[in-house]
Amino acid sequence: MATLFSNDGAEVVQRALPAKESSGRIPAEALDEFYELERAAAFVTASEFHRVALQFPDELLVDSAAIAAKMEEATGSKMYILGDTSYGSCCVDEVAAEHVGAEAVVHYGPACLSPCRKLPVLHVFGRQPLDTERCAGAFLELYPDPQSHVVVLSDVVYAHALGELQQLLGPEYPHVVFSRLASEGAPDCPQGPGLVRQFGRCFALAARHELQDHAVFYVGAEGLTLTNFMLSWNRCPFSSFNPATGCGRHESLNANRALLRRLYLVERARDARVVGILVGTLGVAGYLSILDHLRGTLRRAGKRSYTLAMGKLSPAKLANFLEVDVFVLVACPQNSLLDSRDFYRPVVTPYELELACNPAREWSSLYVTDFGDLLPGGCAHVGFPDTVPGDGDVPDVSLITGELRATGLSSSPAPSSSSALACRTPEFALAEISPAASFLESRSWRGLEQQLGQTPVTKAVPGRRGIAIAYEDEASG
Repeated sequence: MATLFSNDGAEVVQRALPAKESSGRIPAEALDEFYELERAAAFVTASEFHRVALQFPDELLVDSAAIAAKMEEATGSKMYILGDTSYGSCCVDEVAAEHVGAEAVVHYGPACLSPCRKLPVLHVFGRQPLDTERCAGAFLELYPDPQSHVVVLSDVVYAHALGELQQLLGPEYPHVVFSRLASEGAPDCPQGPGLVRQFGRCFALAARHELQDHAVFYVGAEGLTLTNFMLSWNRCPFSSFNPATGCGRHESLNANRALLRRLYLVERARDARVVGILVGTLGVAGYLSILDHLRGTLRRAGKRSYTLAMGKLSPAKLANFLEVDVFVLVACPQNSLLDSRDFYRPVVTPYELELACNPAREWSSLYVTDFGDLLPGGCAHVGFPDTVPGDGDVPDVSLITGELRATGLSSSPAPSSSSALACRTPEFALAEISPAASFLESRSWRGLEQQLGQTPVTKAVPGRRGIAIAYEDEASG
C-alpha cells in the first residue's frame, strides 16, 4: 500500500491531520457499511483495475489505511491513498492519480459530482444516518397541504435514505418528486420529457408543469450545495431539514440580496481592462474548453487576459497581480461562488464574465454556476454577436465610476495576447508591451537590479547557518 499526500504527485508530504470531533473515527465494525467496501471492490474487480487511487477528504483520512488494506485484500490490486485537492475535497484529483499510474479513482466523502476528463471514478459518499420518521414529520409541518408540488433534494451523504422517505410521504403527497443521483449513469435516474439534471441530480417533472411551479425541500446541512441550488433556482421557495439538529425550516437566505452582490461584480467586470483567468480545477471535464472560450470572449470585448494556475486561492496570492482589475474563477459549481470581499480584486464566475462582455447575453432569472452549460452545445450557451465594420464602439456609462466606457467589441477573433505598438521612426522595430510590463514601468520599486557587468564574479562561499531568530555567528544576548 502506497501513500501519496501531495497535491501534484511530485513528492510525498507527511503531516498530522487531527480528526474532527463531529465525525471522529468510524467504528471498525461499521467500516464495511459506511465505506461500501463490497460495492467499491466490485467496481475494481469488474474492470480488472490493477492500480487504484483512493481519495479521502481530511476528516476521513483516519480510516484511509484500514480501508486501503481491506480493498487490497478483497481485490488483489494495488491501492494508493490520496488527500483532497488544493482546490477542494469535492473534486476528483485526476492529476495526482495519474502520477502514480492509477487506472481508476474511488472518491470518498461528499462530492460535487462534476464529470471527470480521463479516469473512471466511483463515488462513495459515506452513508450518514438519517431519521426518516423525523424528516417526514418536518416535511408535514412545512407543507401541510397534501396537494403541494415539491421537489425533494438531498446532500449526497443522505441520498441512500430518500427511497425510504419516499415510501413514507408518497401515499399522502402524490405531487412530490424525489431526485436521484445521476453519477455513474445511475439506472434509477428517470428519463423522458420534463427531465431536470443539475449538480449530479436528476428528476422528471409531471406534464404541463415547470420547475418554478414547485417548492424545493432539501435534506442536509446548510452549505455550498444548498446555496448553488437556491441561486440557480431562485424562483422556487426553499425549505430544508438538517439531520444533525433534527429541525426543519423555511430557508430565509435572501437570494435577491445575493444576486445583487453578484450583479455588482458583473459591473466591476465591465469596467475591467485586464482580467486574470484563475484555473480552479484540473480534473473537471471541459475546463480547457472554457479557458479557450473565456479568452476568446475577452478578446472580442477588447480586454486583455492572463491565465493563472496557483492552487488554493488566497488574498495574499492574488494581491501579487496588481495590474489585474478582476479575476474569473474556473472551478466546479460548488467552488465557483467564491466570496471575494476579503480580496484586493473581485473574483467572478464565467457566467458573470459573459454577462459583462457578451452583449447578446441578457440577465434573466436563470443563474449558471456550471461552466459546461456556457460552452457551445450547452443549455445556456449564447454566441457572441457579429459586429458590423465601421459602426465603431458603442459608448456606455459605468454604474460604479460614472465614467464613459467603450464596449471594445471586435469583429476579429484572432488571438492577440498583447497590443502591438508600432514606432513612427523606421529605425526602431515593432515592440509589444504587455499590461504587466506597462504596470511594472509605473512602479517605484521594480525588484532587485541585476547590474550586469558591474558586479565582479566571485566563487560561492558558505552562507550563514542556523535559523533567522538566532544564527550561529550571532552573539547570544
